[in-house]
Amino acid sequence: MKVKHSHIGAPPGTVTYSGKERTGRIKITLIEYNESEYFEDEYYDLSDCVSHVKPNMVKWINVEGLHKPELIEAIGKIYNIHPLTMEDIVHMDQRPKFEDYDHYVVAIMKMITYTTDVKSEQLSIVLCENTVLSFQEPHSGDAFDIIRNRLRQGKGRVRKLGADYLAYALMDAVVDCYFMAIEKIGDKIEEIEEDIIGNSDKKSLLELYHLKRDMIYLRKQVWPMRDMISNMVRSETNLIKSSSDIYLRDLSDHVTRIIDTVETYRDLLSGIMDIYLSTNANRMNEVMKVLTIMSSIFIPVTFIAGVYGMNFENMPELKTQNGYFITCGVMLGIIVGLMIYFKRKKWM
Repeated sequence: MKVKHSHIGAPPGTVTYSGKERTGRIKITLIEYNESEYFEDEYYDLSDCVSHVKPNMVKWINVEGLHKPELIEAIGKIYNIHPLTMEDIVHMDQRPKFEDYDHYVVAIMKMITYTTDVKSEQLSIVLCENTVLSFQEPHSGDAFDIIRNRLRQGKGRVRKLGADYLAYALMDAVVDCYFMAIEKIGDKIEEIEEDIIGNSDKKSLLELYHLKRDMIYLRKQVWPMRDMISNMVRSETNLIKSSSDIYLRDLSDHVTRIIDTVETYRDLLSGIMDIYLSTNANRMNEVMKVLTIMSSIFIPVTFIAGVYGMNFENMPELKTQNGYFITCGVMLGIIVGLMIYFKRKKWM
């Protein structure tokens, strides 16, 4: 999706939405929990949401929609988020990164899905004291349903640990979506490879081209994530407890696996493209070989026909009684002789 660059030339910290124009309402989901209690509700008014925030509980506020910068600014003022961070949140072409501020940290990445092509949505996760703020574009579902179910049912560690573990869990869910997308792309690559080897046509070439573009886009999004997670592990912020480092390192390993797979698929797609070009070149060579053999066979025959087709009255052998049959026999002998010669040379 192309993004608008209306923020070019604006002062730093200007909160200007650069994505697709939208008019819908922004949904705010508030989840509060501790090991024994759980609360969840949806709001369309920020003040109503803030009024239901309870102390001494871990809070997850998910904002679904970035097309109203005034709402993002209002949330930023409540949680004292720097204007540069709010600017990054609403810029849809933002590169994945991690930044550490005095009282919060922020991780920005893309949430990836794949059906017939790669689709992405901007995701920003802000970790404050006992609070996680997540900002995402409106989409038909997201990667967080599994986390919501764990919170509702009290399964796993997420209800027992703090907000830093929740932020990790959200990022881990996003990375799992990368694995699912790459698995589907791998299946698609196998299909295209079989089609190209069996019957290379223009449709397969177009699908191959689109897959190469998808892999380039995935590579562009995944490579910075490794640096982003490494920066989180090395961060000295008190918001990320040392107990969460082991989970972040595991997440870094997952991202490294994704990078390796993306690079493998890129090489594989390049190899398939070479196979496609080689197949077409071999097919063209076979056609040219047949045409060349046919031309080589008929060139001497055409020469004879051309010589005896000249309209001169005093040509030798012109009035030979069996000249037509002799000439046809010579032509036929030349054709048969050349075909035997080409066969022995294994040219046909």
